[in-house]
Amino acid sequence: MLTHTILIVDDEALIRWSIAQHLMQHGYRVLEAASGAEARLALTACGGPDLVLLDLKLPDSDGLVLLEHVRRVRRDCRVIVLSAHATRETACEALAGGACSVVHKPFDLQALAALVERTLAGAGPASATRDTA
Repeated sequence: MLTHTILIVDDEALIRWSIAQHLMQHGYRVLEAASGAEARLALTACGGPDLVLLDLKLPDSDGLVLLEHVRRVRRDCRVIVLSAHATRETACEALAGGACSVVHKPFDLQALAALVERTLAGAGPASATRDTA
């Protein structure tokens, strides 16, 4: 069985850790990035991720700009946007920019893991939906 690699991009260490622990229990390989700069490096490390969990608010980067970068550098990589501050407008921008889903914080880890599984099994950006995992 092929193990998928997931990159978690969030400046909050506890959120990254919680998601990482949960996803590793589901058999995923997990990379973490606390900033846009770290995320840009991780996108090309070890063959790059299959999916990015991307926070919109980062200390050094706008999440929507980083989403654009992911879509440009790794067209086959799926993206789920995470945000505590997403408005309807930013959620629509994220989906239009190629995100598969927008998940509002706080979220349930089981629901997020199920969304990750569906997203990796699914068709990618063309099947974009707005989730509240």
